[in-house]
Amino acid sequence: NLFASFATPTMVGLPIVILIIMFPNILLPSPNRLINNRLISIQQWLVQLTSKQMMAIHNSKGQTWTLMLMSLILFIGSTNLLGLLPHSFTPTTQLSMNLGMAIPLWAGTVFMGFRHKTKAALAHFLPQGTPIFLIPMLVIIETISLFIQPVALAVRLTANITAGHLLMHLIGGATLALMSISPSTALITFIILILLTILEFAVAMIQAYVFTLLVSLYLHDNT
Repeated sequence: NLFASFATPTMVGLPIVILIIMFPNILLPSPNRLINNRLISIQQWLVQLTSKQMMAIHNSKGQTWTLMLMSLILFIGSTNLLGLLPHSFTPTTQLSMNLGMAIPLWAGTVFMGFRHKTKAALAHFLPQGTPIFLIPMLVIIETISLFIQPVALAVRLTANITAGHLLMHLIGGATLALMSISPSTALITFIILILLTILEFAVAMIQAYVFTLLVSLYLHDNT
């Protein structure tokens, strides 16, 4: 079954998704020494570099979301990378979980926009200079596009991670089947599988960055 790896793992009949989601926190220890080791120093440098690049466009209100956005990118990136390990489970392949992350963050940015920039937030529903007979249609279209944003966030992350896992599964199965039939062809598919695995490592980090960056842009538009 191609989709068996995407089924929710259970132990003694109970789902263990919560334990899997909490596991990446072990890999990101909090520093408790005056001089950190190389691993923690690299982690802190990457977090500072990402936060500076992502939060440079925000004002003081938007920068209050820095901790949340950095936690989000670390969580998504770590779960995506851990999901590439054999016999593992990737929580971000579940649309329900991605919607659970996207909808509250999107709603928080929208509510902040209506609270602090009410006129500007309402002005997005009707561009300046719109003919009178097009006003009802444009308001409906802009409203639909606003509510599609969290769905697009979740579906984009789910589709990219799921497609990569399925492709790796298919090419890996083809490599095993070709080993007894044509070793030379199996070698070619094995090389393709290695290149695809490297690409999936890049996709895992890129999708975490894209998800967080889009939330950051929504926040920028509403602060």
